[in-house]
Amino acid sequence: MSGWRLTLKASPALRVDLRGVTPGALANLSVTEVERVTVGYGNAWVPLAEFFKLEPHDSDGLVFDGDLSRFDRVGWQLAGGRIHVDGNVGHYAGGCMSAGELRVNGRAGLLAACEMAGGTFTVQGDVDDFAASTLPGSMDGMRGGTFVVKGNAGARFGDRMRRGSAIVHGDAGDFLASRVVAGTIAVGGRPGAHAGWGMRRGSVVFASGQAAWDAPATFVPALAAAEVFWQLLARDLARHGGPFAALGNRRIERHLGDLAVDGRGEMIIAF
Repeated sequence: MSGWRLTLKASPALRVDLRGVTPGALANLSVTEVERVTVGYGNAWVPLAEFFKLEPHDSDGLVFDGDLSRFDRVGWQLAGGRIHVDGNVGHYAGGCMSAGELRVNGRAGLLAACEMAGGTFTVQGDVDDFAASTLPGSMDGMRGGTFVVKGNAGARFGDRMRRGSAIVHGDAGDFLASRVVAGTIAVGGRPGAHAGWGMRRGSVVFASGQAAWDAPATFVPALAAAEVFWQLLARDLARHGGPFAALGNRRIERHLGDLAVDGRGEMIIAF
C-alpha cells in the first residue's frame, strides 16, 4: 500500500469533515485522484487539494503536517493502516475506529476515540470532554482497542465505556468513568469531581496515591484479596511507562460501587 503526506496549506475558515480520508480509501490512487477526493466543508463538498499539498510517502499510511484543529473526524472509522498527525486535531478523532494505528503529536478536540472498537490511538497532548465515550444518542461508548492520552483529559472521560483500555498520564476532568459498563481506565494524575458516578462494572486505576480519590458513600472497601489480578493488570499497564511503570511494586486499596445503581465496578488506588 502506498502512503501519502498531506501538508496543510492554510487554516480553513470553516470546519472540515475528513471522514473517509483513510489509508485504505486512498490506496492505489494516483496523485490526481487523491487531489479530487472531496471532503465536507460547511454545507459544501470541496476537493482535498484545496486544503493540502499532497505527495507520495514511503510509509503504508497517511502523514498529516500542520495544525488540524479545524479538521474533524481524523481517522474516523479507521479499519487498518496508520495515520500520523504532526499537530493538533479537531473533534471526533479516531471515532468508531476498529483497527490500525492513529497517532497525534498534539491535542485532540471533543469526543476523541468515541465508540472506538479496536486498534491503537495515541494523543501526545490533551483531549477535550467526552473522550473514549459514546456518541450523542448512543448507549455504548468505547468498545475495544487501546487509547492513550499523554496529557490531561476533559470531563466525562470513558462515559458508558464497555470494553478496551483507556490510559491518561495526566489529570482527568469531572465525572471520570461515569456509567462505565466494563473495560479498564488508568489515570496517572488526579480526577475531578464525581469519578465513577453510575459505574456498573469495570476497573479504574489511580496511580498517584491515596490522595488521588476520596471514596464517596456509594463505594465500599473491598475485603477480598486481589494480588494475582493486580500483578497481571499492573504488568499490562506498565508498558505505557510514565506513572504506570512501577505499579507492580506498589500496594493497592480497592473500593467497589457505584452502589447507587447496584454497581460492581472497582476503583483501585495504588500507593
